[in-house]
Amino acid sequence: MLDITAIFWLILFGLILYYWFNALRIKDIAFAAAQRHCSEMQVQMLDQSVYLRRLWFKRDNRGQFRFWRAFYFEFTVTGEDRYTGRVLMLGPHLNSVQLDPHRFH
Repeated sequence: MLDITAIFWLILFGLILYYWFNALRIKDIAFAAAQRHCSEMQVQMLDQSVYLRRLWFKRDNRGQFRFWRAFYFEFTVTGEDRYTGRVLMLGPHLNSVQLDPHRFH
């Protein structure tokens, strides 16, 4: 027989698993957006990864609280200099992809 403490821990564990799998899915969306934007801008994405740098709560267009995430990545134009780019996500939706000012080849 399960007591209230065991039920609490099971629910908490389930919520943590849900957040973790959802965060991985959103990171994949951010990675694909960064790759697509780099190819459109004719720059090379370095390290083939994005990393979470900021996490906060913000309201979406409907007024619901969502996780706002800023994923960062690095890119290059000439192969010599490294620049930083950002993918901003609000919940599972892409807000924007930004590249730092860089030299053209």
